[in-house]
Amino acid sequence: MVNDCATVWDNCLQAIRKNVTAQSFKTWFEPIRPVRLENNALTIQVPNKFFYEWLEEHYVSLLKRTIRAELGERGRLEYQILMANGNRRPSRRQEEVVPAGKAYSNGASKNNGIGPGSVSTANIKNPFVIPGIRKVKIDSQLNESYRFENYIEGDCNRLARSAGLAIAKKPGGTSFNPLVIFGEVGLGKTHLAQAIGNDVLDKFPDKTVLYVSSEKFTNQIIQSIKNNAVNDFVNFYQLIDVLIVDDIQFLANKQKTQEIFFHIFNQLHQNGKQIILTSDRAPKDLDGMEERLISRFKWGLSADLQVPDLETRIAILESKMNREGVEISSDVIEFICFNIQNNIRELEGVLVSLIAQSSLNRREIDIDLAKEVVKNFVTEINKEITVEFIQKLVADHFDIIPEKLQGKTRKRSIVIARQLSMYLAKNLTDKSLKAIGETFGGRDHSTVIYSCKTVQDLMETDAIFKDTVTDLEKKIKLSLNDK
Repeated sequence: MVNDCATVWDNCLQAIRKNVTAQSFKTWFEPIRPVRLENNALTIQVPNKFFYEWLEEHYVSLLKRTIRAELGERGRLEYQILMANGNRRPSRRQEEVVPAGKAYSNGASKNNGIGPGSVSTANIKNPFVIPGIRKVKIDSQLNESYRFENYIEGDCNRLARSAGLAIAKKPGGTSFNPLVIFGEVGLGKTHLAQAIGNDVLDKFPDKTVLYVSSEKFTNQIIQSIKNNAVNDFVNFYQLIDVLIVDDIQFLANKQKTQEIFFHIFNQLHQNGKQIILTSDRAPKDLDGMEERLISRFKWGLSADLQVPDLETRIAILESKMNREGVEISSDVIEFICFNIQNNIRELEGVLVSLIAQSSLNRREIDIDLAKEVVKNFVTEINKEITVEFIQKLVADHFDIIPEKLQGKTRKRSIVIARQLSMYLAKNLTDKSLKAIGETFGGRDHSTVIYSCKTVQDLMETDAIFKDTVTDLEKKIKLSLNDK
C-alpha cells in the first residue's frame, strides 16, 4: 500500500476532479495540503473552520468514497484545522484535528461584558425608537431589496457569499462568527451583509436581526452617555440575535465607543449570537482600533470582496436591467462594463442615468448616449482598441498576413494565432462575442468562447506561450498610448 501522504492525496485529487466543477475544485480542494498518513488515516490541512464545515456539508461523501478507494475499506480521513487565535487562546497559530463526519465545537468564552449574561427585556430602552412612541418589536433597519437573489456571484465574491448563505441557514451556529466582509468602496459589502439579515428573517421569523451603521452606533452611544444610560444601551444590544455593523473602520480612534462595542461583542458572541461586520480593509489593517477588538474580529472568517471581472460586471448590469424592465443592446452593455471597472455602485448609477436620459430626452439608448453618460462617471473613457488592430499586431508577431486569420485554414500555427487574436479582442475591446466572431470570417460567438478557453488552458500549461500573450497585451496598450 502506498504510504506517502502526498501521493495518496494527489491520487485522491485526480478522482475528485472528475466529480466536481473546475471552479469548485479550485476553490475547495486546491488549497488543501496533505499532512500525514498513519494507521490508514490520511490527515489533510484546511485553512480555517469555515473551509472544514463547507467540505463536511457538501463533499464529505465524495471525500470518504475517494479515501476508501485509495486506502481500502479501513481508510479514514481527518482534518487539521488552522486557527488564528484571539485572546482566549495562546497567541501563536494553532491547529485542531477533527475526524471527517464529526461535528466541530469551538467552545464558549467567559463573560467579560457589562451586566449579566442573560438580559430581561422589561424596561429596556430602544435607541431606535423616538421617545414617547412605544414599539414592541425591534425594527431590523434592513433594506428589503438587498437579497441573495439579486447578488450576482463571481470569483470576486464567491467565498463571502458562500459564507453568508451558510450563516443564514444557521445564524450563530457556525464557526465563522464574526463574519467580517471587507473590500473597496462600491463592491457590495452592505448588500451582502443585509442579504444575510433578510434571509435569516425569512427562515427564522422569531430571530431579532439589527442592521446599524457605525456612525449611527456611535451617535447612540454619545446620547446614552449624555443620559447616563450606557447600561440600558448595552442591554438593548444584548437582545439581538444577528447584529450587522456596517463600516466598522469608522470606530477608529473612538476609545469609549470601542470599549462599549467590545463588551457588546463579548456578550453576543458568548451567547451564540451572530455578528456580521463590514469594513473597507482587512482586520489586520484597521488603524486606530484596539488590539483586543482586532483579535476578536479574527475569531471567525474574514472574507474579501474583489473587483469583479468583465463577465461578472455584465451579469450584474443585466440583472439590474431585468429588475428595471429595460432592454439594452449587448454592445452598449459591454461598453459600459469595459469602462466602469472598479465600482458596482457606479455601474448601476450609469444604468439609472441612461434610463433617465432616454426617458426625459426621448433618446434611444445607444453607444453615443452611453459615452455621454459614462463621461460623468470616469475621468477618461478607455481609448478604443479595434479588433482589426489586434489582428494586425498578432499577424505581424506570427509573420503571417492578417487575412489568414479570417480564412478557413486549419494549419496549427494559424489556428493558434486566430484563437489568440480572439482572446485578446475579448479582453481588450468592448465588442460583443458575436461582433468579434464576425471579424474573423463570420464565425459565431461559440467559436470565440472556445478559442478563449483554449488560450487560457495553454497559458496555464505553457510558460513560454503565457509570456507571448503578456508581451502582446503590453504591445497593444503601448501602441494605444502612442496614438
